[in-house]
Amino acid sequence: MEEIVVLIVGAGPSGLATSACLSVHSIPHIILEKEDVYASLWKKRAYDRLKLHLAKEFCSLPFKPHSPDSPTYIPKDMFVDYLDDYVKTFNIQPKYQRHVESASYDEADGKWRIEAKNVLTGGVEVYVAEFLVVASGENSGKYIPELPGLDSFSGETLHSSEYKSGAKYENKEVLVVGCGNSGMEIAYDLSNYGVQTAIVIRNPVHVVTKEIVRVGMIFSKYLPIFIVDIMAVLMSKILYGDLSKYGIRRPTKGPFYLKATAGRAPVIDVGTVAKIKSKEIK
Repeated sequence: MEEIVVLIVGAGPSGLATSACLSVHSIPHIILEKEDVYASLWKKRAYDRLKLHLAKEFCSLPFKPHSPDSPTYIPKDMFVDYLDDYVKTFNIQPKYQRHVESASYDEADGKWRIEAKNVLTGGVEVYVAEFLVVASGENSGKYIPELPGLDSFSGETLHSSEYKSGAKYENKEVLVVGCGNSGMEIAYDLSNYGVQTAIVIRNPVHVVTKEIVRVGMIFSKYLPIFIVDIMAVLMSKILYGDLSKYGIRRPTKGPFYLKATAGRAPVIDVGTVAKIKSKEIK
């Protein structure tokens, strides 16, 4: 059993940032990471054309702003390089392949008891900490629903976290299920490679541009969210018009309100809507 002050679950950008802040204040801590590398979402499960959807001023980690000459919307590989440098600068050393199985708080001792399975040895490690930080990410889970006939489908089925490039599917037919940012951008990427692409859109979504989000985030520092939402929706209507005829319905609540209250991000369009309008994407 190991006792420390702070235990962090997850070595993604948030876990790394927390570690750096604690190190600056000389607070003992450890990071438990279930994968064999930090920032696994970026290093293992991101498609090739991915760029940060938010401007770089909103995406730097504590004590290390992005360089002035870096692009406004940083590509995946450049962001990974930034994280590599961040880990080196703050000497962050996560414990890898530790899968946290339980965490309970002892009211009498005022401490957390965390049990983690060491994937390499198969044993269970016990940690005791005064504080527990869960930084396991909002996009870490892979989920494919059980659909009738999926087991007998003769084509390839994969989750978006396994997708890399549309080059592999040239001259084929691909159905993308889900119209979140990953689904919409993957559909766009597939179409660029001459793939016969269709996308299933179920829930209402806000469609905006990176620039609309950037303006909204700047104004949200000074104005109430409902006013920022009015501005964002108006700009979206001017830019895209009525998308309901294409099966894209707008939610009744605003994009920034939904992100703040429900964690539902708007779709940041990279060119997919134009391809839907031109029927390149069905």
